[in-house]
Amino acid sequence: MAVLSPLAEVAKTLQSQKSLGQHFLVHEDICRRIAISAGTLSGKIVIEIGPGPGGLTRSLLELGACVYAIEKDARCAAALAPLEEAYGERFSLHIQDALKVDFSIFSFPLVISNLPYNISTQLLFMWIPFLERFDKLVLMFQKEVAERLYAQPGTKAYGRLSVLLQAKAKVTKMFHLPPGVFLPPPKVHSTVVSIVPKRESYPSPVVYAALEMLTRSAFSTRRKMVKNTLFLPEQLFVQNGISPQARAEDLTVEQFLHLAESYLEKRLD
Repeated sequence: MAVLSPLAEVAKTLQSQKSLGQHFLVHEDICRRIAISAGTLSGKIVIEIGPGPGGLTRSLLELGACVYAIEKDARCAAALAPLEEAYGERFSLHIQDALKVDFSIFSFPLVISNLPYNISTQLLFMWIPFLERFDKLVLMFQKEVAERLYAQPGTKAYGRLSVLLQAKAKVTKMFHLPPGVFLPPPKVHSTVVSIVPKRESYPSPVVYAALEMLTRSAFSTRRKMVKNTLFLPEQLFVQNGISPQARAEDLTVEQFLHLAESYLEKRLD
């Protein structure tokens, strides 16, 4: 097996690009902690977005994963080349824009990534429609973005993304990371989040489409009462245990789903 250069040295050969949201994770113990938190990886396909110098990639490969790495920055190819020599077919690098990849072609992969900050929310919105095709996602976000994913009703962070994601998955905060474990250090803290699809109680496509529509209206002016943003018959709120005077941030994910179902039933009457 090829001898790999120290991770910090490899990272220093790459000048991070602000336009690509690059903050390279260079703390090896943290890389391993993230990989271990995903569970058993031996023989599993893991998609990694933005491997950069390959810190997390190394840990995934050491734990037996088959890593399909997607990297937009072609400069990283040289830094990652030793991994191809060391791990052979278990590592494949694809120089692509992750926002243009059709992830629906994969069959139940794990996604484990320190996501580029500038596209993390876009990627998540892109994945949500076919989230059931993923095994699990262990992702790192800016702390404020991560808080929106697992936020509960009545909190400032709770919003449309919270509802759409939690309707399809169990979202768990794993741990926070300080700026100092990255090169260059970002101005914000980061958070690792686990996202596991709820296959047993997955909403149907038509219900989810209604949920998307309702949440878009409800959170467009979040301080208004839902009766003034959703324009639904008051009886639909009442029969679902929702006060028409409530605001979007007060409704649970389950209440939004019940509203979506009731809306569809009413429309078909």
